[in-house]
Amino acid sequence: MEQEKYVAYVGTYTHEHSIGIHIYDVDAEAGRMEKRKVINITNPSDLLVSRNRKFLYSITDDGVRAFKILPDGDLEMMNEQWIGGMRGCYLDVDDENRYVFVGGYHDGRVSMLHLEEDGSVGEIADGVFHKGVGRSAADRSSRPHVNCVKVTPDQQYLCAVDGGLDHVKVYKIDYQNGKLKLADIIHSDLDSAPKMIRFSKDGRNAYVLNELETTVDVYSYYVGQHGAEFERIQKVSTQKKKNDHCSAQNMEFSPDGKYLYCANAGTTEMAVFERDPETGKLDLLCVIPISGDFPKALAVLPGNRHFISLNHESNEICTFRMDYEKKYALMDGKPLKIDKPNCVYILGLQE
Repeated sequence: MEQEKYVAYVGTYTHEHSIGIHIYDVDAEAGRMEKRKVINITNPSDLLVSRNRKFLYSITDDGVRAFKILPDGDLEMMNEQWIGGMRGCYLDVDDENRYVFVGGYHDGRVSMLHLEEDGSVGEIADGVFHKGVGRSAADRSSRPHVNCVKVTPDQQYLCAVDGGLDHVKVYKIDYQNGKLKLADIIHSDLDSAPKMIRFSKDGRNAYVLNELETTVDVYSYYVGQHGAEFERIQKVSTQKKKNDHCSAQNMEFSPDGKYLYCANAGTTEMAVFERDPETGKLDLLCVIPISGDFPKALAVLPGNRHFISLNHESNEICTFRMDYEKKYALMDGKPLKIDKPNCVYILGLQE
């Protein structure tokens, strides 16, 4: 049986020496990545691939850019559209590729843009500015900052994580008319600074990473008679021992959905949780010291044997082999040098 082929798309900030999206060929079994080429684009702070695996969408300084994914994983630029506000920091796309949603850290805006039948980005459909101030201004900005936008597994709602206001706004998506309507607000703890949200593979749980509190809030999730229902059932720390100089930066599930990885900057660690498939609650498996500085993003390679840490300040990608039974990980191979990496998406190529 022929081994499936994978590519990794790594976005980098381009204010120093990098020029955009780096494409790597990935050997998931061996945990190796080999750079193939770089696509010129300004500051791709987030990128993702459509569910049908035909298109890649990326943040750029001028809005959102669409690429066609070629059979070998190479990218062919299609078009670019302005998002109606300041540059975005995060994006998501619904499963049927009808709209792309963009979160704005700098202006607190959530943008909704049409996607055309050919996969290109269309005009702005709707835009919502978050308003107000956070409950505390201690040592941080309490203005609206949309850190993450994520469509719920049922495709009915959009979650907009606001780290400045300490809450997650839940919008009902009107696909027919291209509108967002506020349906609920999930209030996080004071000064927790929610950073991002992820859902379990079975769609029954939501997980909110809190940057300043260095915790994960676990919610049960379902759509009931009155709409989307979130109930917090657990809060867990991403640290073994509290360190005030630590901040939680990123989290991702392993491809099988059994483990949740969280990257801690400051202490430069990776926390690994095991998810209970019945309750959705998390059990801390281990906290792993990793090489490098400021792990801004991470990914678990297909097969669940390796994970990578994108170390933004030390300009490198480090690969680790994970042993879940013995509860530790070891670096596997030399770090890959890359300037200011900040996001990654791993794609299995279609035959």
